[in-house]
Amino acid sequence: MFLASACVLWCFLLYNGQTVQEEWQSVISSTGLGSTTTLTPSMIHQYVASSEKRFASGRNGRPDKQYTKYRWQPSGCNLPRFDARSFLDRFRGKKILFVGDSLGLDQWQSLTCMLHAGVPEARYSLNQTKPIYLFRFLDYNLEIKMQWHQFLVDLDQEGGKRVLKLDSIKGGDAWKDNDVLVFDSWHWWFYKPPQQPWDIIQLGGRTYQDMDRMTALRTGLGTWARWVDSNVDSRRTRVVYQGISASHYSGSGWGKAGAKNCLGQMQPIEGSVTPIQGIAVVKEVLSHMKNPTHFLDVSLLTQLRPDAHPQLYATKGHSGGVDCTHWCIAGVPDIWNQLLVADALSS
Repeated sequence: MFLASACVLWCFLLYNGQTVQEEWQSVISSTGLGSTTTLTPSMIHQYVASSEKRFASGRNGRPDKQYTKYRWQPSGCNLPRFDARSFLDRFRGKKILFVGDSLGLDQWQSLTCMLHAGVPEARYSLNQTKPIYLFRFLDYNLEIKMQWHQFLVDLDQEGGKRVLKLDSIKGGDAWKDNDVLVFDSWHWWFYKPPQQPWDIIQLGGRTYQDMDRMTALRTGLGTWARWVDSNVDSRRTRVVYQGISASHYSGSGWGKAGAKNCLGQMQPIEGSVTPIQGIAVVKEVLSHMKNPTHFLDVSLLTQLRPDAHPQLYATKGHSGGVDCTHWCIAGVPDIWNQLLVADALSS
């Protein structure tokens, strides 16, 4: 089942060969993105106070705030208002786990901030120590956790080398005892040295110095999909796969050929964009799974937002380079969570 532009279950666009991009482009071209403010200044202040430094663009000195004031308008239905109290009541005593890379961390951070801002009197505890990030709402006995696991398959140290094992998931037991699982994996598959975090690839007892990265992604996701099908009880656990979040390092991708990256971008894009490479691979893997997995398709809504990255404001000193991969909080990941929560509350 594909969440995509859904606001409630009956609005879901199921996988039937129709592209989500075509469905959503009509909304952009005919009505625009809209500019309804969804966060009050006090809520934004609470977001900034509790969010991780690299996502807290306002606290790090970003002077404009327009990027916080856009909402996503799906076609065919309206997103319900985010109701933090209803969510906390519904998930009292539950466990939610995000598993993936820093884009999963971005979404985890957004969700915990949205819930805290919506019910600020709720007592909580917070532990942000990689690879585990844990936010507990003590009054609701609700645990929302993030586990850093950027490939979903194993990355082991063996014989002095970092080995990416495309057919192995040894740490999956940590994923089992949860009520909602949200997975993501994309950007790290395409890094080259020196950023590449592995030295060799292992598959079926053979090792490779490298391989086609899309093939590696498809293989790794296939291993993850088989793990979900074999180990997750769909009667108890809801599985969500976060789609591919767009980066903006080349203006040719959004009609500004002269732009080297997202620096200085202050408006969303209106119009069409080229689908992100890899979406077809993700959909193919998900479509063959036996266990119902919900696809949170964030690709188009992120492609249209070169304005919403931290840019220079991932650090207070603005010394970390231009970040056009992650997202400011408050900002785009709030929409991902609005879709996620609408789905959860409607089921």
